[in-house]
Amino acid sequence: MVPTAIEPLDSSILSGTRLVPSATSTDSLHATLRFEAGIDPIFPLRAALTSENTPLAVRFRALFSLKHHASEKPPTLYTIPAIHAIAAAFTSPSALLKHELAYCLGQTRNLASVPYLRDVLKDRGEDAMCRHEAAEALGALGDWDSLGLLKAFRDEESEVEVVKETCEIAVGRIEWEHSAQRKMEQVRDSDFTSIDPAPPLAQDMHQPTIAELQEKLLDARLPLFDRYRAMFALRDLSSPPDLPTAVPAVEALAAGFSDRSALFRHEIAFVFGQLSHPASIPSLIATLSDSKEQSMVRHEAAEALGSLGDEDGVVDVLRGFLDDPEQVVRESVVVALDMAEFEKNGEMEYAVLPEEQDLSPMARVKGKTTGI
Repeated sequence: MVPTAIEPLDSSILSGTRLVPSATSTDSLHATLRFEAGIDPIFPLRAALTSENTPLAVRFRALFSLKHHASEKPPTLYTIPAIHAIAAAFTSPSALLKHELAYCLGQTRNLASVPYLRDVLKDRGEDAMCRHEAAEALGALGDWDSLGLLKAFRDEESEVEVVKETCEIAVGRIEWEHSAQRKMEQVRDSDFTSIDPAPPLAQDMHQPTIAELQEKLLDARLPLFDRYRAMFALRDLSSPPDLPTAVPAVEALAAGFSDRSALFRHEIAFVFGQLSHPASIPSLIATLSDSKEQSMVRHEAAEALGSLGDEDGVVDVLRGFLDDPEQVVRESVVVALDMAEFEKNGEMEYAVLPEEQDLSPMARVKGKTTGI
């Protein structure tokens, strides 16, 4: 049983913690044997994640390790405890951490995450960045029973714009997920394992050009869900990075930084973090450097740059924002520098001790099946 009360903890508690993959029946047996032997991989990870005395970068690595357990298919003995452990950290004062918790719960494909996400979305005292991520996560889970809640916030005039817009996209994704249209569409296989706010545009007889996708991406008259579909279609044309379409598609995506919607701009930065394409560096630096830009956009640009940490000059740029006036930006830079160190060291996974994993828990940043 994972306790609900966690004592303050130094990050050194994580030394020796090993992750148990459970994707096969053999792995499930190993998990059962470890459980019966009293060896619980969730406890130290939960302890690190929920302790305000643990360095933020260590908490993020613990989170992505917990996400690995929470997302196992088929579920294991650790799946539900991992979901509970992630949700336990919603008491943190860090908006950056809490929004990442919501994202990870949305990626679990497990409806046990839903009650926690609904509570965050309904809490009007919570940071809008966290509430937006909770709404997006409900969409990622395809939770039909959350449609009424999402539509209510989408249609409420007094609701903050970023939450309204996210609920609009989440409604679009859930309705698409359960539609006959989805069954008829041919959606291109992606290099990315993440559950995105919207699927890429369907493939049909006419394959849109990059210019046509950019036009749809930037057309503010279209529903955000449709524009997001163009966004993720452009992302998939940018991977792998040596595709002849990669640089033009990255440049088309970068044009999205001029959009009026902060939510839209933040998603462009997120996509660049997934791609880790050097062609995105100038626009990411410009976004991070713009003190008039919304903090939720700048924070995403910082984390995207962290995924490009092995590129010349990126670490120096990030270090220049360690004392930024915005807390969420400062914290994102700390995490980004940890990601950059991971990139430079050539580690296999961005997690605590990832040697036993074969699927990256760094899906927030990349989410690629093809490795890092």
